[in-house]
Amino acid sequence: VQLEESGGALVQPGASLRLSCAASGFTFSTYVMSWYRQAPGKGRNMVASITSAGSRINYADSVKGRFTISRDDAKNTVYLQMNSLKPEDTAVYYCNANYRGMWTTRDYWGQGTQVTVSS
Repeated sequence: VQLEESGGALVQPGASLRLSCAASGFTFSTYVMSWYRQAPGKGRNMVASITSAGSRINYADSVKGRFTISRDDAKNTVYLQMNSLKPEDTAVYYCNANYRGMWTTRDYWGQGTQVTVSS
């Protein structure tokens, strides 16, 4: 199983970034995919999640209207489009894949990609 994030960068406030998470080693289409972030000295918090087939999407209040999560099951990839970035969006962003079946739960994490918003 592998989750590989990419797209993190140092940008100025107001800029946009698109993060990507390429997945392999599991049946991507059946998993809930999420983005989490962890700022220095703080806990890891959910930013956005999307269920299989994109039937339900959730966002943290702090990013609503600025971030958009999407998935491409044909490419086994989940994206996070981040617009109007703020310094408080600075964090390591992690991709998460979660499956909850009747008899089993699986949870996978990527290594993270750094997003820094600073002037």
